[in-house]
Amino acid sequence: MSDYIIELKNVTKIFEDGFVALDNLNLSIKKNEFLTLLGPSGCGKTTTLRIIGGFETPTKGDVIFQGQRINDLPPHKRKVNTVFQKYALFTHLNVFDNVAFGLKISKTPKNEIKERVTEMLALVNLHGFEERQVESLSGGQQQRVAIARALVNRPDVLLLDEPLGALDLKMRKEMQIELKKMQEKLGITFVYVTHDQEEALSMSDSIVILKDGIVQQIGDPVSIYNEPKNAFVADFIGESNILDGTMVKDKLVRFCNKDIPCIDTGFEPNEPIDVVIRPEDIDIVKLSDAQWTGKVLSVVFKGVHYDITVESPDGFIWLIQNTDRQYEGDTIGMSVDPENIHIMKKVVVP
Repeated sequence: MSDYIIELKNVTKIFEDGFVALDNLNLSIKKNEFLTLLGPSGCGKTTTLRIIGGFETPTKGDVIFQGQRINDLPPHKRKVNTVFQKYALFTHLNVFDNVAFGLKISKTPKNEIKERVTEMLALVNLHGFEERQVESLSGGQQQRVAIARALVNRPDVLLLDEPLGALDLKMRKEMQIELKKMQEKLGITFVYVTHDQEEALSMSDSIVILKDGIVQQIGDPVSIYNEPKNAFVADFIGESNILDGTMVKDKLVRFCNKDIPCIDTGFEPNEPIDVVIRPEDIDIVKLSDAQWTGKVLSVVFKGVHYDITVESPDGFIWLIQNTDRQYEGDTIGMSVDPENIHIMKKVVVP
């Protein structure tokens, strides 16, 4: 028995206008996994979700569900439910009837409907809201109703297409925690679409980063953040300083006209590479202790830290995140520990 509940094999999707939304996508999703599809607008993440749900058919390739090919299986016959950003609740029905809608269509016995709807409303913290009209609910409460309506049918997979996009920042963060708790309690597979990097990092077991319909990297949040495979991933996940460099030899890299110790090996001597350094990994030190120096261009207070923009003598603009305030016009010293320097091979653009 496979550990994967969904497998997309060599899936390509080309729309009628010739737009290639997905280009030979291969993806395996584990049972009980919270997997997030992450990327900029137009990268193919919602198309991937719609193909899993049966709302789109791949131009090429196969969709495998629990070992069976389901390319031609209509959405209502798949053990999959979807929650969209626009919740599509029935405004003429109260909360109970919205959640019970699918069960009534499938002619589930009344006593079972009541039991299952009550269970789901308790799960989404809406116990006692059964008789409320959905239009009287807040955005977060409406989203909970939409999730309960999707979960009450007991799908094997729940697809979520940017469901938190319409909520304010505070409510969005609260719902991120609640969604993860729901997924862990129910033990079902969540496939989540977002363009919000922080959301993906805080909720996911695995993240799939897409660009132009092509997978750039798949991994857990820590490895995606700390070990990006290319400059796009490094720049898209969090913020990064990405510099041109040369791998002088194992554990020694040259950038900003300095030879700097690192921990990377396996590159050719003097091989051109990209150097990635996260803003929070740069230490501000005395000029006498600095690996390199720069002039402070701007300082922006972000609550828990300052965003400090610094220009080094070679013209590179650095972003540093530090809890100690600096001042515009000052020259500061900068240093970074070897383990916080990430070396990537140059991507050859055809």
